[in-house]
Amino acid sequence: MPHLYPAIDLKAGQCVRLKLGDMEQATVFSDDPGAQARAFQDQGFKRLHVVDLDGAFAGESRNGDAVDAILKATKNPVQLGGGIRTLDHVEAWLAKGISRVILGTVAVRDPGLVREACRLFPGHVAVGIDARGGRVAVEGWAETSELSAIELAGRFEDAGVSAIIYTDIDRDGVLAGINWDSTLDLAAATSIPVIASGGLASIEDVKRLASPEAAQLDGAISGRALYDGRLDPAEALKVLGA
Repeated sequence: MPHLYPAIDLKAGQCVRLKLGDMEQATVFSDDPGAQARAFQDQGFKRLHVVDLDGAFAGESRNGDAVDAILKATKNPVQLGGGIRTLDHVEAWLAKGISRVILGTVAVRDPGLVREACRLFPGHVAVGIDARGGRVAVEGWAETSELSAIELAGRFEDAGVSAIIYTDIDRDGVLAGINWDSTLDLAAATSIPVIASGGLASIEDVKRLASPEAAQLDGAISGRALYDGRLDPAEALKVLGA
């Protein structure tokens, strides 16, 4: 059964949600990331998705203290993205206790680095594919490339990537529902497990995630719907058999 990953997006040490990936449209939901991580664990979630938004733009960690607080507060495995651009970055985060690092911009800029990271740290490297209008966006979504999501996934088919986190930027933070067509198309085109991100709006998305047509998905990430109460954690986890 697929997993539901609650999301903590970090900006200036606070838990926020963006609208359409715009840093100027950030809603602060908590100023205590550790407490938020613990709350998700107490609600029954078994995994956690964390993004250093400032790091995604800066190209290096900007919310290290907040991530440390999260790691201390939860026993759940944490996957982290945002500003992880070198092998040293990867190694440092894994040494701190991050379960899986997510490589996004560097997957476009330097695919060889992703392959080397997968070789050195098998099972601990995911690729983040963020798409706007079907094209891959990089540098904290500030730039759009000419690559399609399926083309980028194909570059890593035999690299040992543990998962692809696929975000539809046009759905992110607006509660419009997951872009099921593009997500399932990507999952069908690659043998790498795909995690859907962006737009999860209600229990209907969770029910679809649990349906046979979504069987190839590893799971989905939920942010705003959990924070503003549109999605009840107990109901969602029950649907997924968790």
